[in-house]
Amino acid sequence: MPLDINSALNFAQVLSEALPYIQQFQGKTIVIKYGGNAMTEEHLKSSFARDIVLLKTVGINPVVVHGGGPQIGNLLEKLNIKSEFVNGMRVTTSETMDVVEMVLGGLVNKEIVTLINQHGGKAVGLTGKDGRLIHAKKMKVKTISPDLQKSEIVDIGHVGEVEKVDPNVLQMLIKGDIIPVVAPIGVGHDGASYNINADLVAGKIAECLQAEKLILLTNISGLQDKQGNVLTGLSTGEVDALIEDGTIYGGMLPKIRCALDAVNNGVTSSHIIDGRVSHATLLEVFSNEGVGTLITNHKQAES
Repeated sequence: MPLDINSALNFAQVLSEALPYIQQFQGKTIVIKYGGNAMTEEHLKSSFARDIVLLKTVGINPVVVHGGGPQIGNLLEKLNIKSEFVNGMRVTTSETMDVVEMVLGGLVNKEIVTLINQHGGKAVGLTGKDGRLIHAKKMKVKTISPDLQKSEIVDIGHVGEVEKVDPNVLQMLIKGDIIPVVAPIGVGHDGASYNINADLVAGKIAECLQAEKLILLTNISGLQDKQGNVLTGLSTGEVDALIEDGTIYGGMLPKIRCALDAVNNGVTSSHIIDGRVSHATLLEVFSNEGVGTLITNHKQAES
């Protein structure tokens, strides 16, 4: 078959344009929160795994943190365990927590590890309980009582927040050229397990490792203005203004606050990207345009 010179030239151009990014980020750590459609559609799962292996191959250190809400819901339904939510968070009884650990720490985590390894990587799966990685505390949730019209604390069981991240086990794996794949389960002072939001875990791990980038995969094209246009190249001050004027609201707020906290605590940049796009991670890291919203600390943005 004759060589298609135009295709070959385009391929060479893409590789050439990626070179300065590879040089810039070599030896740096990138924390990627993996979730949404990228975790459920077969071609997206494969492209994500290839992206992670390629990052490692060119000398970048990826750390993957994954979710698994739909998978947890599916197994609970099969087991006839009712799912209940308060303020968007799953009420997690001891029985539900057993299922959460089974799904996140077992089924989902090992599937991701297997995919990465099948594409030539060396991945190891762990939860926040391994190596005392994630110290958790019980999350206190306030809600408004419809009868009393005042806030009250609601117990939603084994739902936690990150108290501290101990990076030793991650640093050991990274130094050994291994890709860590982390399930967002932490352990409390009493030894109890806690289910923690994966965005929050990814952000705290990125802060602890002083990562170059925090990348959050989503099912949207990025942060949008009121006209539906994707916003990028934002400083923390600009994001604060968008929250203030109501452009950012609802379910996007926790994700944006996670991204903001990361860049305010030493992470160079946060990215909220469209995980429905094949090879979204590579496009965000190795191109100027990217596939979502880039947020940097205002001091870094000005330099």
